[in-house]
Amino acid sequence: MSKAVRHFLDLWRLDGTELRIILEDAKARKAARAGWPKGKPDEDHPARGRTLAMIFEKNSTRTRFSFDAAMRQLGGDVIISNAVDMQLGRGEPIEDTARVLSRMVDAIMIRSNVHEDVERLALWSSVPVINGLSDKSHPCQILADLMTFEEHRGNVYGKTFAWVGDGNNVCSSFIHAAPKLGFKLNIASPAVFHPDMMDLARAAEQQGHVMTTHDPVEAVRGADCVITDTWVSMGDTDHDERIEALEPYQVDDKLMSVANKDAVFLHCLPAHRGEEVTDSVIDGPASLVWDEAENRIHAQKSILAWCFGAI
Repeated sequence: MSKAVRHFLDLWRLDGTELRIILEDAKARKAARAGWPKGKPDEDHPARGRTLAMIFEKNSTRTRFSFDAAMRQLGGDVIISNAVDMQLGRGEPIEDTARVLSRMVDAIMIRSNVHEDVERLALWSSVPVINGLSDKSHPCQILADLMTFEEHRGNVYGKTFAWVGDGNNVCSSFIHAAPKLGFKLNIASPAVFHPDMMDLARAAEQQGHVMTTHDPVEAVRGADCVITDTWVSMGDTDHDERIEALEPYQVDDKLMSVANKDAVFLHCLPAHRGEEVTDSVIDGPASLVWDEAENRIHAQKSILAWCFGAI
């Protein structure tokens, strides 16, 4: 009997043990590479002879470069295409794309505008599919975030994370992770940008400690980590309405002062300085955003290794 394909679509689909294995492997791989040239492959070469296809429906800097670097450091190769340059962009069913690419590559990473397309791709693919970002979630980013926190502050279990701003796709993946890894999550958002109710219900079913509020001070008070994201994402057409609703949710020094004294700040980038975060916070001593950006490589290497059955 053939082994089940390991897709990486959402954090709620994995159990806490699997997520912990990926996180520990990522930290170990990063430590083992200390002082190495960035292009030198890892010693175990878990992707040797394998090719990753990357499909982008949305513009990307960190996802594109980090997955490319990750696959090469694992000893593999990559093929990159924008969806508009494929038959997929001209109406070919994603089911057909999945079956064709499964004959040509060993894994597929997709950055999609529609989460259901990611799930359909995985349903029809016989090789692992990785959600590089969708409108519903961003699981790779959250593993990089949690890895970054643990590098500086230890295990996330029992810690308090505060999300401030739009209850968006990144927020959803934090909700997915909280009950799996045992951290508390406080979410402050305006009613119009409240987190997904299905995500909150799933976390409650799993006895997750997730609290929602409209008050950013209530969410951040005593937190070990403060996180935000851009208020206006690619494709959003309601710029002015978003800015007006989210203006009270800016992460500034005053808001950070009510968090724990050694609290850290995370942002998946790109940041709109002066909107969701001030220069003094993102460039300040609490900010780990540059480690966070680098750790996309290491976390995604371990996601790939997990998909390939190497860990």
